Amino acid sequence: MNSFKMNSLKNKISGNWNVIKGNLKQEYGELTEDDLVYEEGKEDELLGRLEIKLGKTKDEVNEIISQW
Repeated sequence: MNSFKMNSLKNKISGNWNVIKGNLKQEYGELTEDDLVYEEGKEDELLGRLEIKLGKTKDEVNEIISQW
């Protein structure tokens, strides 16, 4: 993923995290609050947790988040 797309995704996460988090919890019931903890500047850690928990690639997780 190029740096422009990654920065855009990070901006989307930081600006809309509560909405995205709610949608993720509805779509993927196995996600816990701990899986969805967002800390500014640590978006990569969050995405890594989601990759592992959902068994998806980084691009797949980014696509899921981008749809909201």
